[in-house]
Amino acid sequence: MQDAHILDTEVPDPPDALERIADEFRDVFCEVERIDRPAAAIFGSARIDEAHPAYAPAREAGRLFAERGWAVITGGGGGVMEAANRGAQEGGGLSVGFNIELPHEQAPNHYLDIEHTFDHFYARKVAFVKPSEGFVIFPGGFGTLDELFEALTLIQTGKVMHFPVVLVGSEYWDGLVAWLRERLLREGMISPDDVELLHVTDDPQEAVELIVECYERRCAQVPAAAAKEDAQ
Repeated sequence: MQDAHILDTEVPDPPDALERIADEFRDVFCEVERIDRPAAAIFGSARIDEAHPAYAPAREAGRLFAERGWAVITGGGGGVMEAANRGAQEGGGLSVGFNIELPHEQAPNHYLDIEHTFDHFYARKVAFVKPSEGFVIFPGGFGTLDELFEALTLIQTGKVMHFPVVLVGSEYWDGLVAWLRERLLREGMISPDDVELLHVTDDPQEAVELIVECYERRCAQVPAAAAKEDAQ
């Protein structure tokens, strides 16, 4: 059952619609349980090939996360997703792809240790967010922007813990960040803290370190907080 079917007001919902959606959310939790280590989600265009300037940095980011003992989660398709999954396998890590059924058939790439294909975007988004300690976002289109602003909204509204969102490729992203500052921030649509949720870099290693260090700081704070509570 496709999202288009559910969202079409002229088509009656099938009797088992809710059950099938619930089953897919159960699949989310089953698949997430298979990820046995910290994970970062890497997003970017499916429309690029190996010759594109974003491919090699995405591959490097995947490899660097793997070498730190992390899993890499992508949308499981080609382009940036393929590059990141490829790098994760080359680094000896866990490579995860959460794909989606699309009319034009986004095929899974060949570098996946865990692969699952969803029918619904909203279930798939939970699979990205729930196990991730941060997002690394390379150049991409509407789908990439959707994941970017979904993450920022969840952090801004306190629905998920504050984790880093790193944009890789300053030439590509600087115009968007400038618009956020010069239009949204200036007109009071967002707060100064909201803009600071974004980090921009051209260095895949810096992107990886930002997320890993944030995770390690948070892990170090948990025992300290527990010890303080015990002492009280």
